[in-house]
Amino acid sequence: MIDIVHVGFSPTPVPYRDGWDLQRSIHGEVVAGTRGDAVLLLEHEAVYTAGARTARHERPTDGTPVIDVDRGGKITWHGPGQLVGYPIVRLPQPVDVVAHVRTLEGLLIEALRAHGVDGHRVEGRSGVWVRRPLSEDKVAAIGVRVQRGVTMHGFALNCDNTLSGFRGIVPCGITDAGVTTLSEAAGAHIGVADVLPTVEALFAAAYREVAA
Repeated sequence: MIDIVHVGFSPTPVPYRDGWDLQRSIHGEVVAGTRGDAVLLLEHEAVYTAGARTARHERPTDGTPVIDVDRGGKITWHGPGQLVGYPIVRLPQPVDVVAHVRTLEGLLIEALRAHGVDGHRVEGRSGVWVRRPLSEDKVAAIGVRVQRGVTMHGFALNCDNTLSGFRGIVPCGITDAGVTTLSEAAGAHIGVADVLPTVEALFAAAYREVAA
């Protein structure tokens, strides 16, 4: 079983550092065995975050602040209209980080399918992608960390957010593909509130099976 925790959504999205502090607190409890697995679901205030592999030239050049974080991956943007999920779960031994990422991708692909969009994986790249008329665009980014066998960080699914925040960076360090939203891919408005029950149900079912 997994505890699904709503942290904060528009019109009062969560400052990134507040969400990060909460992750670390719950992570410590899961490591200590004082609570079970959890997934935090939220929207963030607009922010850039940079993983450990972010190169200098991939950062904004206009002086926009960037928060350096302890997850995998490179630089990305978070903000209102984007559903962010932080699964804090104890992985089975031996720890397989790639399998965890594939699980998250699979759940997000199912969530997109439930809203009429075909998402897929791209070999050699994490996240979930959709085929557009002239490009292949990322609709969900994934970046994780595993410490003492328990995961942190997770996914960001673009629902109806602006894409302007991605224009000042090289999202996830990928120069030959674009970024899109679920609404854009579906050709209809699909917001965080529309996707939230779908994601909750998929996580609850997936981790019920794991516990069994």
